[in-house]
Amino acid sequence: MRTTNNRGIALLSVLWLAAALSAIALTVANMVRAETERTMTSKDGLGAYYLASGSIDRALLYMLGGPQFRNPDGSPKYQPPMPIIPLDFPTGLASVEIIPENSKLNLNTATAPEFKNLLLALGVDAGRADGIVAGIIDWRAPSQGGSYTEFDQYYLSLIPSFQSRHSSLEDVEELLLVRGVTPDLFYGNYSRNENGQLTPHAGLRDCLSVYGATGTMDLNTIQPAVMLAIGIPPDVAAAIVALRKTAPIRTQDQLAALHSSAPAMGRLGLITNSIMTLRATARLKLPGGKLSDVRRSVSALVKFQPDNADPPFRILRWYDDAPYLQ
Repeated sequence: MRTTNNRGIALLSVLWLAAALSAIALTVANMVRAETERTMTSKDGLGAYYLASGSIDRALLYMLGGPQFRNPDGSPKYQPPMPIIPLDFPTGLASVEIIPENSKLNLNTATAPEFKNLLLALGVDAGRADGIVAGIIDWRAPSQGGSYTEFDQYYLSLIPSFQSRHSSLEDVEELLLVRGVTPDLFYGNYSRNENGQLTPHAGLRDCLSVYGATGTMDLNTIQPAVMLAIGIPPDVAAAIVALRKTAPIRTQDQLAALHSSAPAMGRLGLITNSIMTLRATARLKLPGGKLSDVRRSVSALVKFQPDNADPPFRILRWYDDAPYLQ
C-alpha cells in the first residue's frame, strides 16, 4: 500500500511540474511574441518617420522647381493651388499637405467675437468659451498701469508661476499657458468613424497663427471652424468643403452662387502668403505590396524667401509629431 501511495505522489508531482513548466513556456512564448511585435512596430514607426521627414524635402524641391518636375503623364508635380502633394517612394507612400498660414486667423489681430465663434465651432460650451476669449485678450493686451490682472493673479498662484505676456504673442504654443486652454483643445483630438478608423478633429493650432491672415484667407485650406468664426454660415462652409474635396478650387467663379448668401465670403480668396505649414504623413510598404498600419507625421513651418535669395527658404519651426492625414 505504501509503495502505491509513493507512486501516486510521484506521479502527481511530475504532473504538477509538467503543468508549471508548460505555463512558464507559454508565458515566455507570449512575451517573446509581444516583444517581437513591439520591435516591428517601432521599426516601422522609425522608418515612416524618416520617410515623412524626407517627404518634406521632396515637396520643397517640387515647389521650388516648378514645371521642371513632372509626372509620367506630363502634368507638373506641383501646381498651385495644390493642397496635397502625393508621393510614391520605393519604400512607402506619403502625402504632403500644404497649408498657407493665411488660411488661419491671426492670433494677434482676431477679434473677441471671432475667437468665441471659433471656440463654439470646435465644440466648447459658451461659458467656457467666454473665459478663454477673455484670457487670450488679456494675454495680448497691456495691463493698466502695469498692475496685475485677474488672470495674472491666477497664473501667479500656480507652480511654476508666471504672468501674462501683455503683448503680442510670439508663437501659437503660448496659448497653452492661457487659462482654460487644454491640450485637447489646442492640439485637437480623434474619434472613430463608422468603419472604426480614427478621424482627426482640428484644434486651435490648426485654426490660429501668429502669421495668420489679416486680409484674404486661402479658401482651399481654411478649416471649416475658421469659416464659421468669420461669419460664413454652416451650409455655405459645408458646400465649400464638398467642392474642394473633388479638386482644388482654382477660380472665384466656382463660388459665385455662394457669394450672395454670405457677405463674409469676401474674405476668402486664392492668394497665399510666403509662410506655409508643410505636413507630411507616411506609411511603409510591406512585403507583398501591403502598407504598414503604422503612420508617422511631421510638419514644418516654412518661410519662402524672395526670388534669387540664398537659401530660398527657412524652416521656422519643426514638429516631429503632427496629426496624420486620412
